[in-house]
Amino acid sequence: MNTEEYLPPLATRAQRVALLIGLLAAAWVMLHLFGSMLLPFVAAAGIAYFLDPLAVRLTGIGVGRSIGAGVLILGVLMAILFFALLLYPVLLAQIGLLVNRVPTYVQLLRGFANDSLLSLQDRLGADFVDEKLRDLVGGQAGAMLSFAITAITRVVGGSFAIFNVVTLLVVTPVVAFYLLRDWPSVIGRINSWLPKRYAGVLRAQAREVNRILSAWLRGQLICCLLLAIYYAGALSLVGLDLGLIVGMTAGLLSFIPYVGSITGLVCAVGLAMAQFPTWVGVTMVVVVFGVGNLLEGYVIYPRFLGDRVELHAVWVIFALLAGGAAFGFVGVLLAVPTAAIIGVLLRFWLRRYLESPLYLDPPMHPGADAQ
Repeated sequence: MNTEEYLPPLATRAQRVALLIGLLAAAWVMLHLFGSMLLPFVAAAGIAYFLDPLAVRLTGIGVGRSIGAGVLILGVLMAILFFALLLYPVLLAQIGLLVNRVPTYVQLLRGFANDSLLSLQDRLGADFVDEKLRDLVGGQAGAMLSFAITAITRVVGGSFAIFNVVTLLVVTPVVAFYLLRDWPSVIGRINSWLPKRYAGVLRAQAREVNRILSAWLRGQLICCLLLAIYYAGALSLVGLDLGLIVGMTAGLLSFIPYVGSITGLVCAVGLAMAQFPTWVGVTMVVVVFGVGNLLEGYVIYPRFLGDRVELHAVWVIFALLAGGAAFGFVGVLLAVPTAAIIGVLLRFWLRRYLESPLYLDPPMHPGADAQ
């Protein structure tokens, strides 16, 4: 008896579009509803992704995946603890110095504002800039600086912030261990869920995203650490009192193109003007950042990033700002992976367009419009 082979019905275009929209909507709703508690899990996923190549190498030499994951996570924790213990006394001393110098900085800022207004009064006349305006601007300048210091102190010392930090330090290593241990099975499970019709294309795009993202993350981490070490060491050698904090901040913020160096330069020059009696110290600070920009542009970034990363600086800045505005710090962490995925998809669709009749159709005959 002849039996016809059963063929499952083909999915319609409307079903495919509905599935895609449903997945995007579910991700959006989850980020909005649970964004405040996702930070440890997103950080753990990033750590597991970063350490997976090392875990694969340990597995290749005969170390079990669970043991290798435990060793790697423990090594990361020990490194963080070592640097924290090493830098804690210095950072604590510099923070204390900053707090003690806030009144001095307030007076200097108020004096700078008054001097600027006096100069403006000499140029534009007393009718344009009067004494009340000078007092108002001088008082507001000091009040703004005091408010900024107070706000930072409250944010750092608030119970909710401490709770979040403790949660991040406790939950992240545990989740990172389990993710790193089960990373191959997690990727295999996701791979088995891909729609069979587009599985080959999706795997190819996923490999491209992984190539770009891994190069950016690992290269950017090395670059930020090197720049933080350089700026902190150089500013400390120059004699800037808060050079360690400013230098480390400038280096760690370098993952946002141009933001780290500009922020560090502005803060360092302002502190140098308040500390050094002559312009020699200010000039030395400017030279430090000038040399740092040369090293960043011509040595560090070409060596550790180069042309492997197809993420334009403007695209990275936009992604970071958009992610932060939409989902806070979790959005910042997810910004670069999302930007890499969107960039790969856009290049894929651009190639499809350039190979399609929409692009390849010959130009119309000059008399075709008249017919």
